[in-house]
Amino acid sequence: MNLAPAATIHDGVPPGPKYPPLIMTWLFLRHRTKFMRKFHQKYGETFSLRILPGPRRIVIFSRPEDIKEIFAGDPSQFHAGEGNSILKPVMGEHSVLLTDDGEHMRARKLLMPAFNGASLRGYQSLVESIAKSEVDNWNDRQTLVSLDRMNVVTLEVILQVVFGVTDESRLDRMRPLVNRMVNIDARMLLAWSFPKLFALPPWKSYFVNQQNVDKLLYAEIAERREAKAASVDGQDGRDDVLSRLLRVGADEGELPLTDAELRDQLVTLLLAGHETTASALSWTLHELGRNRDVMREALKAADEGDDAFLEACLKESMRLHPVIDFVARTLKSPQVVGGWSLSRGDTVAPSILLSHAREENFPGASIFRPRRFLDGHAAPNTWIPFGGGVRRCIGAGFSLMEGTTVLAEVLRRYDVVADEPSPNKLRNITNVPEDKAPLRLTSRHL
Repeated sequence: MNLAPAATIHDGVPPGPKYPPLIMTWLFLRHRTKFMRKFHQKYGETFSLRILPGPRRIVIFSRPEDIKEIFAGDPSQFHAGEGNSILKPVMGEHSVLLTDDGEHMRARKLLMPAFNGASLRGYQSLVESIAKSEVDNWNDRQTLVSLDRMNVVTLEVILQVVFGVTDESRLDRMRPLVNRMVNIDARMLLAWSFPKLFALPPWKSYFVNQQNVDKLLYAEIAERREAKAASVDGQDGRDDVLSRLLRVGADEGELPLTDAELRDQLVTLLLAGHETTASALSWTLHELGRNRDVMREALKAADEGDDAFLEACLKESMRLHPVIDFVARTLKSPQVVGGWSLSRGDTVAPSILLSHAREENFPGASIFRPRRFLDGHAAPNTWIPFGGGVRRCIGAGFSLMEGTTVLAEVLRRYDVVADEPSPNKLRNITNVPEDKAPLRLTSRHL
Protein backbone atom coordinates (compact mmCIF):
# COMPACT_ATOMS: atom_id res chain seq x y z
CA MET A 1 0.00 0.00 0.00
CA ASN A 2 1.30 3.46 -0.91
CA LEU A 3 1.06 5.59 2.22
CA ALA A 4 2.79 8.62 0.73
CA PRO A 5 0.67 11.76 1.03
CA ALA A 6 -1.04 12.88 -2.15
CA ALA A 7 0.51 15.89 -3.85
CA THR A 8 -1.25 19.15 -3.07
CA ILE A 9 -3.31 20.51 -5.93
CA HIS A 10 -3.79 24.27 -5.75
CA ASP A 11 -7.12 25.66 -6.87
CA GLY A 12 -7.27 29.03 -8.55
CA VAL A 13 -4.56 31.01 -10.29
CA PRO A 14 -0.93 31.23 -9.15
CA PRO A 15 -0.25 34.59 -7.49
CA GLY A 16 1.14 37.44 -9.54
CA PRO A 17 1.12 41.17 -10.22
CA LYS A 18 -2.16 42.94 -10.85
CA TYR A 19 -0.94 45.40 -13.46
CA PRO A 20 -3.36 46.14 -16.33
CA PRO A 21 -2.55 43.80 -19.26
CA LEU A 22 -1.27 46.64 -21.47
CA ILE A 23 1.24 47.77 -18.84
CA MET A 24 2.21 44.18 -18.04
CA THR A 25 2.77 43.51 -21.75
CA TRP A 26 5.10 46.51 -22.04
CA LEU A 27 7.06 45.46 -18.94
CA PHE A 28 7.28 41.90 -20.28
CA LEU A 29 8.58 43.06 -23.67
CA ARG A 30 10.84 45.84 -22.45
CA HIS A 31 12.00 45.17 -18.86
CA ARG A 32 11.45 41.45 -18.42
CA THR A 33 14.74 40.58 -16.68
CA LYS A 34 14.27 43.15 -13.92
CA PHE A 35 10.64 42.35 -13.27
CA MET A 36 10.98 38.56 -13.42
CA ARG A 37 13.48 38.78 -10.56
CA LYS A 38 11.23 41.18 -8.69
CA PHE A 39 8.14 38.98 -9.11
CA HIS A 40 10.10 35.85 -8.18
CA GLN A 41 11.22 37.48 -4.95
CA LYS A 42 7.70 38.63 -4.13
CA TYR A 43 5.54 35.71 -5.27
CA GLY A 44 7.86 32.69 -5.11
CA GLU A 45 8.86 29.89 -7.50
CA THR A 46 5.60 29.98 -9.50
CA PHE A 47 3.66 33.09 -10.45
CA SER A 48 1.35 34.28 -13.20
CA LEU A 49 1.10 37.27 -15.51
CA ARG A 50 -1.62 38.53 -17.86
CA ILE A 51 -0.43 39.97 -21.16
CA LEU A 52 -1.81 40.90 -24.55
CA PRO A 53 -3.12 39.83 -26.99
CA GLY A 54 -6.10 38.35 -25.25
CA PRO A 55 -5.27 39.04 -22.52
CA ARG A 56 -3.80 35.62 -21.89
CA ARG A 57 -2.28 34.10 -18.78
CA ILE A 58 1.39 33.09 -18.61
CA VAL A 59 2.49 31.01 -15.63
CA ILE A 60 6.21 31.21 -14.82
CA PHE A 61 8.00 28.16 -13.34
CA SER A 62 11.58 27.88 -12.05
CA ARG A 63 11.89 24.63 -10.03
CA PRO A 64 13.62 21.81 -11.96
CA GLU A 65 10.90 19.30 -11.10
CA ASP A 66 8.25 21.61 -12.57
CA ILE A 67 10.38 22.32 -15.64
CA LYS A 68 10.85 18.57 -16.15
CA GLU A 69 7.09 18.09 -15.97
CA ILE A 70 6.55 20.70 -18.68
CA PHE A 71 9.28 19.38 -20.99
CA ALA A 72 7.97 15.84 -20.57
CA GLY A 73 4.36 16.86 -21.18
CA ASP A 74 2.40 15.40 -24.08
CA PRO A 75 3.38 17.59 -27.07
CA SER A 76 -0.19 17.39 -28.37
CA GLN A 77 -1.39 19.08 -25.16
CA PHE A 78 1.63 21.32 -24.47
CA HIS A 79 1.92 23.29 -27.71
CA ALA A 80 5.29 24.99 -28.07
CA GLY A 81 4.48 26.37 -31.50
CA GLU A 82 1.35 28.05 -30.26
CA GLY A 83 3.31 29.41 -27.30
CA ASN A 84 5.64 31.12 -29.78
CA SER A 85 2.88 32.42 -32.05
CA ILE A 86 3.94 36.04 -31.59
CA LEU A 87 6.82 35.28 -34.00
CA LYS A 88 4.62 34.11 -36.90
CA PRO A 89 4.46 37.42 -38.84
CA VAL A 90 8.19 37.28 -39.48
CA MET A 91 9.16 33.60 -39.17
CA GLY A 92 6.21 32.28 -41.17
CA GLU A 93 3.60 29.61 -40.57
CA HIS A 94 5.93 26.71 -41.39
CA SER A 95 8.70 27.63 -38.92
CA VAL A 96 9.85 24.70 -36.81
CA LEU A 97 9.48 27.01 -33.80
CA LEU A 98 5.82 27.73 -34.55
CA THR A 99 4.36 24.41 -35.67
CA ASP A 100 2.97 21.60 -33.52
CA ASP A 101 1.91 17.97 -33.76
CA GLY A 102 2.46 16.20 -37.11
CA GLU A 103 3.66 19.28 -38.98
CA HIS A 104 6.34 19.93 -36.40
CA MET A 105 7.46 16.28 -36.36
CA ARG A 106 7.83 16.31 -40.15
CA ALA A 107 9.80 19.58 -40.18
CA ARG A 108 12.10 18.44 -37.40
CA LYS A 109 12.74 15.10 -39.13
CA LEU A 110 13.71 16.89 -42.34
CA LEU A 111 15.88 19.47 -40.59
CA MET A 112 17.83 17.05 -38.38
CA PRO A 113 20.30 15.77 -41.05
CA ALA A 114 21.59 19.33 -41.55
CA PHE A 115 22.45 19.57 -37.85
CA ASN A 116 23.89 16.16 -36.97
CA GLY A 117 27.49 15.68 -35.89
CA ALA A 118 28.89 14.97 -39.36
CA SER A 119 27.21 18.07 -40.80
CA LEU A 120 28.52 20.27 -37.99
CA ARG A 121 32.07 19.09 -38.65
CA GLY A 122 31.57 19.99 -42.30
CA TYR A 123 30.59 23.56 -41.44
CA GLN A 124 33.40 24.21 -38.94
CA SER A 125 36.18 25.13 -41.38
CA LEU A 126 34.06 27.85 -43.01
CA VAL A 127 33.07 29.22 -39.60
CA GLU A 128 36.75 29.32 -38.67
CA SER A 129 37.59 31.12 -41.94
CA ILE A 130 34.88 33.74 -41.29
CA ALA A 131 36.16 34.29 -37.74
CA LYS A 132 39.76 34.56 -38.96
CA SER A 133 38.78 37.14 -41.57
CA GLU A 134 37.12 39.24 -38.87
CA VAL A 135 39.98 39.00 -36.37
CA ASP A 136 42.49 39.89 -39.10
CA ASN A 137 41.00 43.40 -39.02
CA TRP A 138 41.64 43.93 -35.30
CA ASN A 139 44.63 45.77 -33.87
CA ASP A 140 46.76 45.70 -30.76
CA ARG A 141 45.56 48.12 -28.02
CA GLN A 142 42.27 48.61 -29.83
CA THR A 143 39.03 49.03 -27.88
CA LEU A 144 36.67 46.53 -29.45
CA VAL A 145 32.88 46.88 -29.30
CA SER A 146 32.44 43.13 -28.95
CA LEU A 147 28.67 42.83 -29.51
CA ASP A 148 28.88 44.73 -32.80
CA ARG A 149 31.81 42.65 -34.05
CA MET A 150 30.28 39.34 -32.97
CA ASN A 151 27.07 40.32 -34.77
CA VAL A 152 29.13 40.81 -37.93
CA VAL A 153 30.65 37.33 -37.53
CA THR A 154 27.39 35.52 -36.81
CA LEU A 155 25.61 37.30 -39.68
CA GLU A 156 28.32 36.10 -42.06
CA VAL A 157 27.90 32.57 -40.70
CA ILE A 158 24.16 32.72 -41.39
CA LEU A 159 24.62 34.13 -44.89
CA GLN A 160 27.48 31.85 -45.95
CA VAL A 161 27.12 28.66 -43.89
CA VAL A 162 23.33 28.52 -43.55
CA PHE A 163 22.03 30.34 -46.66
CA GLY A 164 25.09 29.29 -48.69
CA VAL A 165 25.60 32.72 -50.26
CA THR A 166 29.26 33.26 -51.08
CA ASP A 167 29.13 35.57 -54.09
CA GLU A 168 30.32 38.96 -52.82
CA SER A 169 27.85 41.00 -54.87
CA ARG A 170 24.94 38.99 -53.46
CA LEU A 171 26.33 39.30 -49.96
CA ASP A 172 26.53 43.06 -50.41
CA ARG A 173 22.84 43.13 -51.37
CA MET A 174 21.73 40.86 -48.56
CA ARG A 175 23.71 42.26 -45.62
CA PRO A 176 21.82 45.55 -45.13
CA LEU A 177 18.42 43.95 -45.72
CA VAL A 178 19.06 41.10 -43.30
CA ASN A 179 20.50 43.50 -40.74
CA ARG A 180 17.30 45.53 -40.92
CA MET A 181 15.23 42.37 -40.53
CA VAL A 182 16.97 41.34 -37.29
CA ASN A 183 17.11 44.88 -35.90
CA ILE A 184 13.89 44.69 -33.92
CA ASP A 185 13.05 46.99 -31.00
CA ALA A 186 10.17 46.86 -28.53
CA ARG A 187 7.90 48.92 -30.80
CA MET A 188 8.35 46.40 -33.60
CA LEU A 189 7.39 43.58 -31.25
CA LEU A 190 3.99 45.23 -30.83
CA ALA A 191 3.35 44.61 -34.52
CA TRP A 192 4.12 40.94 -33.99
CA SER A 193 1.30 40.91 -31.42
CA PHE A 194 -0.96 43.13 -33.56
CA PRO A 195 -0.13 42.39 -37.26
CA LYS A 196 -2.47 45.15 -38.51
CA LEU A 197 0.22 47.62 -37.41
CA PHE A 198 2.34 46.44 -40.36
CA ALA A 199 0.18 48.68 -42.57
CA LEU A 200 1.34 51.78 -40.65
CA PRO A 201 4.71 53.53 -40.32
CA PRO A 202 7.26 52.73 -38.92
CA TRP A 203 6.16 49.08 -39.05
CA LYS A 204 5.33 49.24 -42.76
CA SER A 205 8.94 49.84 -43.77
CA TYR A 206 10.00 46.81 -41.74
CA PHE A 207 7.44 44.67 -43.57
CA VAL A 208 8.58 45.98 -46.98
CA ASN A 209 12.18 45.15 -46.04
CA GLN A 210 11.08 41.65 -45.04
CA GLN A 211 9.45 41.20 -48.44
CA ASN A 212 12.74 42.21 -50.10
CA VAL A 213 14.64 39.61 -48.06
CA ASP A 214 12.06 37.02 -49.07
CA LYS A 215 12.57 37.82 -52.77
CA LEU A 216 16.32 37.23 -52.44
CA LEU A 217 15.78 33.99 -50.51
CA TYR A 218 13.27 32.63 -53.03
CA ALA A 219 15.65 33.51 -55.87
CA GLU A 220 18.49 31.68 -54.10
CA ILE A 221 16.27 28.63 -53.53
CA ALA A 222 15.16 28.57 -57.18
CA GLU A 223 18.75 28.80 -58.44
CA ARG A 224 19.84 25.96 -56.15
CA ARG A 225 16.98 23.78 -57.33
CA GLU A 226 18.02 24.38 -60.95
CA ALA A 227 21.65 23.50 -60.18
CA LYS A 228 20.56 20.35 -58.37
CA ALA A 229 18.29 19.29 -61.27
CA ALA A 230 21.06 19.93 -63.83
CA SER A 231 23.66 17.87 -61.98
CA VAL A 232 24.31 14.27 -63.01
CA ASP A 233 23.65 12.73 -59.60
CA GLY A 234 21.11 15.23 -58.27
CA GLN A 235 23.77 16.82 -56.04
CA ASP A 236 25.08 20.35 -56.41
CA GLY A 237 28.38 19.63 -54.65
CA ARG A 238 27.65 22.11 -51.87
CA ASP A 239 27.42 21.43 -48.15
CA ASP A 240 25.81 24.55 -46.67
CA VAL A 241 22.59 24.15 -44.67
CA LEU A 242 20.29 25.19 -47.53
CA SER A 243 21.91 22.69 -49.91
CA ARG A 244 21.46 19.92 -47.36
CA LEU A 245 17.81 20.86 -46.82
CA LEU A 246 17.18 20.75 -50.57
CA ARG A 247 18.39 17.13 -50.60
CA VAL A 248 16.19 15.77 -47.79
CA GLY A 249 12.80 14.18 -48.19
CA ALA A 250 12.73 10.96 -50.18
CA ASP A 251 15.28 9.14 -48.03
CA GLU A 252 13.28 10.07 -44.91
CA GLY A 253 10.00 8.86 -46.40
CA GLU A 254 8.62 12.41 -46.46
CA LEU A 255 7.74 14.94 -49.11
CA PRO A 256 10.64 17.36 -49.68
CA LEU A 257 10.44 20.83 -48.19
CA THR A 258 8.55 23.31 -50.36
CA ASP A 259 9.96 26.72 -51.24
CA ALA A 260 7.73 28.36 -48.61
CA GLU A 261 8.86 25.86 -45.97
CA LEU A 262 12.51 26.41 -46.86
CA ARG A 263 12.05 30.19 -46.62
CA ASP A 264 10.43 29.92 -43.18
CA GLN A 265 13.11 27.58 -41.82
CA LEU A 266 15.92 29.80 -43.15
CA VAL A 267 14.39 32.92 -41.58
CA THR A 268 13.91 30.99 -38.35
CA LEU A 269 17.58 30.01 -38.34
CA LEU A 270 18.47 33.64 -39.03
CA LEU A 271 16.41 35.11 -36.20
CA ALA A 272 17.09 32.31 -33.72
CA GLY A 273 20.80 31.95 -34.45
CA HIS A 274 22.21 35.37 -35.33
CA GLU A 275 22.11 37.81 -32.41
CA THR A 276 21.61 35.01 -29.88
CA THR A 277 25.03 33.53 -30.67
CA ALA A 278 26.57 37.00 -31.01
CA SER A 279 25.28 37.95 -27.57
CA ALA A 280 26.53 34.69 -26.03
CA LEU A 281 29.98 35.30 -27.52
CA SER A 282 30.14 38.91 -26.35
CA TRP A 283 29.07 37.90 -22.82
CA THR A 284 31.70 35.14 -22.82
CA LEU A 285 34.49 37.50 -23.88
CA HIS A 286 33.27 40.04 -21.34
CA GLU A 287 33.35 37.52 -18.48
CA LEU A 288 36.78 36.27 -19.53
CA GLY A 289 37.95 39.88 -19.63
CA ARG A 290 36.77 40.34 -16.05
CA ASN A 291 38.26 37.10 -14.66
CA ARG A 292 42.00 36.87 -15.17
CA ASP A 293 42.44 33.36 -13.72
CA VAL A 294 39.79 31.93 -16.03
CA MET A 295 41.23 33.92 -18.92
CA ARG A 296 44.64 32.31 -18.44
CA GLU A 297 43.00 28.89 -18.63
CA ALA A 298 41.07 29.92 -21.74
CA LEU A 299 44.19 31.22 -23.51
CA LYS A 300 45.96 27.94 -22.76
CA ALA A 301 42.92 26.01 -24.02
CA ALA A 302 42.89 28.00 -27.27
CA ASP A 303 46.59 27.32 -27.84
CA GLU A 304 46.23 23.61 -27.12
CA GLY A 305 43.00 23.03 -29.03
CA ASP A 306 41.06 22.27 -25.84
CA ASP A 307 37.59 22.95 -27.23
CA ALA A 308 35.96 21.34 -24.19
CA PHE A 309 37.13 24.15 -21.89
CA LEU A 310 36.20 26.85 -24.39
CA GLU A 311 32.73 25.32 -24.76
CA ALA A 312 32.45 25.29 -20.96
CA CYS A 313 33.23 29.04 -20.96
CA LEU A 314 30.46 29.56 -23.49
CA LYS A 315 28.00 27.45 -21.50
CA GLU A 316 28.80 29.27 -18.27
CA SER A 317 28.25 32.68 -19.85
CA MET A 318 24.93 31.40 -21.24
CA ARG A 319 24.03 30.32 -17.72
CA LEU A 320 25.04 33.60 -16.10
CA HIS A 321 23.57 35.74 -18.90
CA PRO A 322 20.66 33.85 -20.49
CA VAL A 323 20.28 35.21 -24.00
CA ILE A 324 16.69 33.96 -24.25
CA ASP A 325 15.20 33.97 -20.77
CA PHE A 326 12.13 31.72 -21.03
CA VAL A 327 10.42 29.08 -23.15
CA ALA A 328 6.68 28.64 -23.54
CA ARG A 329 4.05 25.93 -23.98
CA THR A 330 0.34 26.68 -24.50
CA LEU A 331 -2.06 24.18 -22.92
CA LYS A 332 -4.61 22.55 -25.23
CA SER A 333 -6.55 21.04 -22.34
CA PRO A 334 -6.78 21.56 -18.56
CA GLN A 335 -3.58 20.33 -16.91
CA VAL A 336 -2.09 20.07 -13.44
CA VAL A 337 1.43 21.52 -13.64
CA GLY A 338 3.66 21.97 -10.61
CA GLY A 339 0.66 21.32 -8.39
CA TRP A 340 -1.44 24.05 -10.00
CA SER A 341 -4.68 23.25 -11.80
CA LEU A 342 -4.44 25.29 -15.00
CA SER A 343 -6.91 25.95 -17.79
CA ARG A 344 -6.92 25.30 -21.50
CA GLY A 345 -5.29 28.29 -23.21
CA ASP A 346 -2.92 29.10 -20.34
CA THR A 347 0.76 29.30 -21.29
CA VAL A 348 3.30 27.62 -19.02
CA ALA A 349 6.78 29.14 -19.21
CA PRO A 350 9.92 27.60 -17.67
CA SER A 351 12.14 30.56 -16.74
CA ILE A 352 15.67 30.08 -18.03
CA LEU A 353 16.70 33.23 -16.14
CA LEU A 354 15.45 32.03 -12.75
CA SER A 355 16.54 28.41 -13.24
CA HIS A 356 20.11 29.46 -14.04
CA ALA A 357 20.27 31.72 -10.98
CA ARG A 358 19.10 29.13 -8.41
CA GLU A 359 21.76 28.32 -5.81
CA GLU A 360 20.23 24.85 -5.49
CA ASN A 361 20.99 24.28 -9.17
CA PHE A 362 24.34 26.07 -9.39
CA PRO A 363 26.19 26.75 -6.10
CA GLY A 364 27.85 30.13 -6.28
CA ALA A 365 25.41 31.01 -9.05
CA SER A 366 26.57 34.62 -9.32
CA ILE A 367 30.19 33.56 -10.00
CA PHE A 368 31.58 32.91 -13.50
CA ARG A 369 33.02 29.40 -13.10
CA PRO A 370 33.22 27.43 -16.37
CA ARG A 371 34.75 24.38 -14.70
CA ARG A 372 31.38 23.56 -13.18
CA PHE A 373 30.53 22.16 -16.65
CA LEU A 374 33.65 19.97 -16.67
CA ASP A 375 33.93 18.86 -13.03
CA GLY A 376 30.32 17.71 -13.01
CA HIS A 377 27.43 17.86 -15.42
CA ALA A 378 24.57 20.25 -14.75
CA ALA A 379 21.60 18.37 -13.33
CA PRO A 380 18.78 17.73 -15.82
CA ASN A 381 16.31 20.58 -16.30
CA THR A 382 18.58 23.19 -14.69
CA TRP A 383 20.76 24.45 -17.59
CA ILE A 384 18.16 25.05 -20.28
CA PRO A 385 19.28 27.78 -22.75
CA PHE A 386 18.05 25.61 -25.63
CA GLY A 387 14.83 24.50 -23.96
CA GLY A 388 14.22 20.79 -23.46
CA GLY A 389 12.23 17.69 -24.26
CA VAL A 390 11.19 16.94 -27.83
CA ARG A 391 11.25 20.67 -28.58
CA ARG A 392 14.88 21.26 -27.60
CA CYS A 393 16.44 23.73 -30.05
CA ILE A 394 17.51 21.89 -33.19
CA GLY A 395 20.40 24.33 -33.68
CA ALA A 396 21.93 23.83 -30.21
CA GLY A 397 24.91 21.88 -31.51
CA PHE A 398 25.48 24.38 -34.33
CA SER A 399 25.43 27.29 -31.87
CA LEU A 400 27.96 25.66 -29.53
CA MET A 401 30.21 24.66 -32.43
CA GLU A 402 30.09 28.17 -33.88
CA GLY A 403 30.69 29.86 -30.54
CA THR A 404 33.58 27.59 -29.59
CA THR A 405 35.22 28.00 -33.01
CA VAL A 406 34.99 31.79 -32.94
CA LEU A 407 36.19 31.95 -29.33
CA ALA A 408 39.24 29.84 -30.18
CA GLU A 409 40.17 32.08 -33.12
CA VAL A 410 39.90 35.23 -30.98
CA LEU A 411 41.90 33.87 -28.03
CA ARG A 412 44.68 32.43 -30.16
CA ARG A 413 45.39 35.99 -31.31
CA TYR A 414 44.32 38.34 -28.51
CA ASP A 415 44.06 38.69 -24.76
CA VAL A 416 41.06 40.81 -23.77
CA VAL A 417 40.23 42.95 -20.73
CA ALA A 418 36.83 44.32 -19.73
CA ASP A 419 37.25 47.30 -17.42
CA GLU A 420 33.68 47.57 -16.12
CA PRO A 421 30.80 45.12 -15.63
CA SER A 422 28.25 45.32 -18.44
CA PRO A 423 24.59 45.78 -17.50
CA ASN A 424 21.96 43.65 -19.20
CA LYS A 425 19.54 45.05 -21.78
CA LEU A 426 16.53 43.29 -23.27
CA ARG A 427 16.79 43.98 -27.01
CA ASN A 428 13.88 42.56 -29.01
CA ILE A 429 13.71 39.00 -27.64
CA THR A 430 17.37 38.67 -26.63
CA ASN A 431 19.36 39.83 -23.63
CA VAL A 432 22.52 41.68 -24.66
CA PRO A 433 25.20 43.78 -22.92
CA GLU A 434 23.71 47.28 -22.74
CA ASP A 435 27.10 48.92 -23.43
CA LYS A 436 27.86 46.28 -26.11
CA ALA A 437 30.65 44.86 -23.90
CA PRO A 438 33.72 46.93 -24.88
CA LEU A 439 37.06 45.11 -24.62
CA ARG A 440 40.67 46.23 -24.61
CA LEU A 441 42.72 44.05 -26.92
CA THR A 442 46.33 43.00 -26.43
CA SER A 443 47.98 41.09 -29.25
CA ARG A 444 49.62 37.87 -28.08
CA HIS A 445 52.12 37.69 -30.94
CA LEU A 446 53.84 41.08 -31.29
